[in-house]
Amino acid sequence: MADVIEFTRKAFLTGLGLALTAKDEVEDLTKELEKKMNMGEEEGKKFFHDVQKRYEDTQEKLESRVEKSVKEFLKKADIVTSDELKALKKEIRELKRTISQGAQED
Repeated sequence: MADVIEFTRKAFLTGLGLALTAKDEVEDLTKELEKKMNMGEEEGKKFFHDVQKRYEDTQEKLESRVEKSVKEFLKKADIVTSDELKALKKEIRELKRTISQGAQED
């Protein structure tokens, strides 16, 4: 069980590291393109903003895919998620309340 959690943690951190590296590379590439294309300040800002927006959109998609993959992995590995555990705790509280009310009525 600990191995599965460690593997999941490492996979998540690897994905996060790749995403951060990509962001730095995109910023560097954008600056280099601005210089090579002799863009004016406003044009350069607009170009950078467009690239940054595309990066953020791609980042959101990547995060969504990673989250989905991790959830699928946890489900296949038969590991309870925190949301499932919270739901079970809530259900237990409701059952205890129902039992307690039934005992008081007797």
